[in-house]
Amino acid sequence: KMRTGCVCLSLSPSVQQDRGCQFWLHETKPRMAEFTVKSTIISRYAFTTVSCTMVNSGSEAKEGTFEMQIPAAAFISNFTMIIGDRIYQGEVTAKEKRTRNQDKKGDNKHSGPIDLETFKASGTIPRKTQAIFTLHYEELLQRRLGKYEYTVSIRPQQLVGRLRVEVNILENSGIISLEVLPLQNSKQRGIKKVIDDISPPSSTVIGQTKTLAKVTFSPSVVQQTQIARNGILGDFIVRYDVNRELSVGDVQILNGYFVHYFAPQDLPPLPKNVVFVLDSSASMVGAKLRQTKDALFTILKDLRPEDHFNIIGFSDRIKVWQQDHMVPVTPNNIRDAKKYILNISPTGGTNINEAVQTSAKLLNNYIAQNDIDARSVSLIILLTDGRPTVGETQSSKILSNTKEAIREKFCLFTIGIGNDVDYKLLERMSLENCGMMRRIQEEEDAAAPLKGLYDEIGTPLLSDIRVDYPKDSVEQVTQNLFPNYFNGSEIVIAGKLIEPNSGKLHVEVTASNAYKYILLKTDVAIDAPSKNDIRGSPGVEDGKEAQNYAERAWSYLTIKDLLTSWLKSDDSEEREHLMDKIKSLALTYNFITPFTSLKMKELQADPSKEDHASPSTEGTGERVQSLHGHKAPPDKQRIKISRTSADGDPHFVIDFPSSKLAVCFNIDGQPGDILRLVSDHNESGVTVNGQLIGAPSPPNGHKKQRTYFSTITILSNKPERSYVEITPTKVILDDGERLILPCDRSATVGSHGLEVSIFANSNVTVAIQGTISFVILIHQYKNPAPYQRNHLGFYISNSKGLSPQSHGLLGQFLYHEVKLTQAPLGGSPQLVSQNSTEQPNPRPVNMLKVKGRLVPVMWKQRKIYNGEQEVDCWFAKNNADKLIDGDYKDYLAAHPFDTGTSFGVTNRL
Repeated sequence: KMRTGCVCLSLSPSVQQDRGCQFWLHETKPRMAEFTVKSTIISRYAFTTVSCTMVNSGSEAKEGTFEMQIPAAAFISNFTMIIGDRIYQGEVTAKEKRTRNQDKKGDNKHSGPIDLETFKASGTIPRKTQAIFTLHYEELLQRRLGKYEYTVSIRPQQLVGRLRVEVNILENSGIISLEVLPLQNSKQRGIKKVIDDISPPSSTVIGQTKTLAKVTFSPSVVQQTQIARNGILGDFIVRYDVNRELSVGDVQILNGYFVHYFAPQDLPPLPKNVVFVLDSSASMVGAKLRQTKDALFTILKDLRPEDHFNIIGFSDRIKVWQQDHMVPVTPNNIRDAKKYILNISPTGGTNINEAVQTSAKLLNNYIAQNDIDARSVSLIILLTDGRPTVGETQSSKILSNTKEAIREKFCLFTIGIGNDVDYKLLERMSLENCGMMRRIQEEEDAAAPLKGLYDEIGTPLLSDIRVDYPKDSVEQVTQNLFPNYFNGSEIVIAGKLIEPNSGKLHVEVTASNAYKYILLKTDVAIDAPSKNDIRGSPGVEDGKEAQNYAERAWSYLTIKDLLTSWLKSDDSEEREHLMDKIKSLALTYNFITPFTSLKMKELQADPSKEDHASPSTEGTGERVQSLHGHKAPPDKQRIKISRTSADGDPHFVIDFPSSKLAVCFNIDGQPGDILRLVSDHNESGVTVNGQLIGAPSPPNGHKKQRTYFSTITILSNKPERSYVEITPTKVILDDGERLILPCDRSATVGSHGLEVSIFANSNVTVAIQGTISFVILIHQYKNPAPYQRNHLGFYISNSKGLSPQSHGLLGQFLYHEVKLTQAPLGGSPQLVSQNSTEQPNPRPVNMLKVKGRLVPVMWKQRKIYNGEQEVDCWFAKNNADKLIDGDYKDYLAAHPFDTGTSFGVTNRL
């Protein structure tokens, strides 16, 4: 339980009953005034916003929890909480790296449904106050059994004054089917089969044109009581499919990115060889085994005459129905198989390893010894309700044994039932062997999910699929090799265009095996300004993210591919590399992943309201004050700025007035890195740290990504401890009491020898003891390009109060001088006159002499001060190698308030 203004967040698989937006309180729950969901689906990519308003009309503050189930495949992109006049904004940050042991420790910690996770945020609502919670998440819809399915969890657990769900669908290729299912609870969720004669929930309104659809669900309080008296509703599900005219698929191109959807139809099915591997251990007794048998009876009816099959039951012993061979589908064999299934009885433990080894050997021998149809697809379907307890029980060994036995010759699909299953093991077994996993809840009917999985993979149409684009046309393409394509599914690939204005993109799709070879190819027009531009489309008012849906889909798929590779890898270095790539992308695109988290920060509330003390706001240490009566800041033109600075990507400039020259260098850090700019904690008590944020590189840029300063933190330890934290939108001053100032209003405040002056939307000056001053420029974009981010520039205006012992990327040069020399090949260095107007001879190597070191440099011009002034400087390459003491990684701070005193950078250097 938290104090007022504090926020507790978690994202975990659901382990309790399904909930939507709700509050658990000590006595009574606040009234839920509003619960709204708005979704915009553009070319199968869904942007969802959930908003929940709670009103505490009581005389005491009440604490509660906002809770929302979201699809497990979705990425949360934003969360905001407004409680009274306090605003809390979520910020995606990198998680600390976990050790290998910690990774292993969490491998088996799974329970609840695989397709949903629960987001929670808790806080305290003061009396007579309302709270508004807004959650944003994104997902790429998967096509199953010929339909895309979009699901929203609606479980407020009370009657809601205003309840509304709005789903807007925009598909330029055309919408050919659209249906809204009845509200479903968790036990019905596994049923993926298309249902005839369905009726949407009452109050549902459906509107549709050729390319647009709008679905709204807004039941009144009376209609809610007709659905459920206590307000528990269920899952609101919209299903649809799109028109497909091109056999090569649908390619969406927008703003330099493409997404390719491939789902061919009307192809003859391939024969299949399938082994059903069923858990018959003692824990399967009762409904689990009975429902599994019922599903298998139905599946056997759906096998085709050209298919071959076998059945294996396993507990602590392995029982193969037809020893050493696969049998064809005939009426007699189907009848005998049903008898065998009927006589399976639960007993003993669970030997998963031996069951998989036996089924793999069965298929391998059949493929090797028989003249089978080379176009056929071989599959293993494994169902279990427990962990391995007999034979090999170590997960890593089972995984390696499975991989060695299958050797990419066929695919393994797994199904887990209940809460006692090692889902991590089943998931990796499937992922490493081109299959997928399904989870069945403890109380759920096992027949429907088992039959549903078989329906998804029961009709293979293509094998060995490869999707190619010219290498000189695209880059950073997601997975483009696929072992199988099943009827009703879809293959999705995304990538970046190297030349967005080239006019066309060539696409080739091949599917091959011994007796069959398919080649599909076409040229897709790159017509970004017209058909794929969704600005102005009905229901699309969510701004930049939705209007860059192709780029968002590419980032989503890329992270998913990297996560799959990370999960499959056993190499610690490779996992570390993959984790870093996932973090970098997730921070760039603001996604919550296993390696990033959501940190809540309080923003400036309405400054026209005076702060007031009350029992509901005590103990937080946070204060928002009105700025009326404060003196105006100094005029922008009178602000003194030296050229010694760190701005842009970030570009560093050091001014050496007595030498009449300037030196510059770049630091290519990673998003989330915190660079120590000035470190003088032991003497003047001042430390300055700058945190980096990432952005994609511009088209044809020479770097993979850009980095900018998103936060500058200035710490002062004398005469009393205080700090200033600056971002492009706000300034936080903490000198024992916390003051939050918006950057869009001019103001000057100060105490204890520390003064902060804000010039609205332009710059912030921080003066310390009258002898140290820093200027932070605010760079904001009205219409930023994808590679631009609002950021800060840091300039040293007055350094007299800093000691000769000061250090940091900028601080180490404040009391040193440099000399420029030339070193001809084979000659000795010669001093170059700074007053000479002649250009240096290009043949000799220009060198800087710094602290006894010689640093090769080159002549450059660099813009500073919002790009308003150019500086001629000598540029040191390779992250300022030899120019700075040590390596730039030595200047990484552990956190924004790290002064370097515990394991300090200065001591190491």
